[in-house]
Amino acid sequence: MLPMPNVIEIRTPGRGFTNITSQVQAGLSGSGLCHLFLQHTSASLILTENASPEVRTDLETLIGRAAPDGDPAYRHDDEGPDDMAAHFRTLLAGHELSLPMSDGRLMLGTWQGVLFTYSQVH
Repeated sequence: MLPMPNVIEIRTPGRGFTNITSQVQAGLSGSGLCHLFLQHTSASLILTENASPEVRTDLETLIGRAAPDGDPAYRHDDEGPDDMAAHFRTLLAGHELSLPMSDGRLMLGTWQGVLFTYSQVH
């Protein structure tokens, strides 16, 4: 099967997690692997539980503890005090996913969802 590139545009109100499972699903056909890649240095893709909204809140809390905004140790702050923290958050979660698909459907577990996370405040 030849690769079939699709582009998904994601708009967010700012920092946080956005469920993009249905957007990804809408562009699929065939069977094989769906490879997702972000061309952004302050955003990530994760596959995680999607049934409970508390999961997203807890993930933001944990990531915020690991990469706090405005840490005085950061030197890179060209776009504000959240700049370096946003890059580090992207390193924690990653910017690509490969997901199995069959007959044009993602083969996800019952509770799984594909989430896009934008890590800057602005």
